[in-house]
Amino acid sequence: MDSLFPNASLALPATVLLLLAWLAMRVRQRQNQRGQNREALDTVASWPPEAARVLTIAERQAYELLRRAMPGFLVLAQVPLSRFIRVPARHSYADWLQRVGSLSADLLLCDAGSRVLAVIDIRSPGESERSRRRHERMARVLRKAGVHVITWSEDALPTLAEVRHAMTAVVGGSAVAAAAAKAAAPVTSRPMPLIPVPDIAEVLSEGDRAAFENQFDPAMEPVPSAFFEELEPEPARR
Repeated sequence: MDSLFPNASLALPATVLLLLAWLAMRVRQRQNQRGQNREALDTVASWPPEAARVLTIAERQAYELLRRAMPGFLVLAQVPLSRFIRVPARHSYADWLQRVGSLSADLLLCDAGSRVLAVIDIRSPGESERSRRRHERMARVLRKAGVHVITWSEDALPTLAEVRHAMTAVVGGSAVAAAAAKAAAPVTSRPMPLIPVPDIAEVLSEGDRAAFENQFDPAMEPVPSAFFEELEPEPARR
């Protein structure tokens, strides 16, 4: 038989190679088509934007608690890790962003020069397994970078005294004592507000009154982290 069909042994490998080449060409065509379709979408028309709050009710309470406990320090909220964590460029930066860089720290405690001293991670008691892994992955990265990570439960926030006690290990006892003294010191002067003080109080109270009375518009609340977790194509990697 081999003498009758001398090229038969080469036909099957050649057919396989042609099939693989055709499949590769089809994949590239589909990728190019998807890219063209994405470019054709209008950023505003295809994704109609709506303004939302930056912080949830629990996060706003935690922000105010940390600010009152540590006056003189800079408190920031919902900052992406890629904003204050650097990584070497040996591997794909886009891959790192997908893994952890795009995650946001709930609260940052910084010195006057905006150097990050600690991250406050506010956890929900009913968080999903995927959310728990996301928080743990973020904490591993932060601790490896030398950033203190302190976890608070949104349904049991600490007291001012407990916050200051925890911050002793972060900034030192003398800095915490100075912050406590500054918080307790009477206000001798205040800058002239842009609007009368009674009006400021009224504006501030209006901002959260509806939220705390459970009459807020859910559409105005921040996009939950779990929303983005559902978009992940595969379980989060370490």
